[in-house]
Amino acid sequence: MSFFRTTLLLGLLTGIFLGAGFLIAGISGAIIALFFAAFFNFFSYWYSDKIVLNMYGAKKLKNEEIEDIVSKLAKKAKIQKPELYSINTSVPNAFATGRNEKNSAIVVTKGLINSLNKEEIEGVLAHEISHIKNHDILISTMA
Repeated sequence: MSFFRTTLLLGLLTGIFLGAGFLIAGISGAIIALFFAAFFNFFSYWYSDKIVLNMYGAKKLKNEEIEDIVSKLAKKAKIQKPELYSINTSVPNAFATGRNEKNSAIVVTKGLINSLNKEEIEGVLAHEISHIKNHDILISTMA
């Protein structure tokens, strides 16, 4: 289902590019717009996780306890361990980003780390691992 939604999103964006190109310059504009759409879709697919991480100012997380939890959860879910990042904000939050299991990251905020105990953090991280395992991250990352 996630693959279908991602394909639908990219197709819709391509259609918008084509329509705008056609309205501006006819068939020639639509052809040029198709090239822009192809580039935009490729760029969005390949770099969307990095764009999201940069947008939020995420930095590599250096927290052995959380790294151990994620390693254990990833092994249990039979996926590659995602990269770990943190955002310096007091708002407790976490999200997963990336395009697939091999290119994924989990981001946690300082607020989440400081306000939850180990078991609660493990529950949040398990939820984020499930998004990676179920391939939910690509559509949310690109949107």
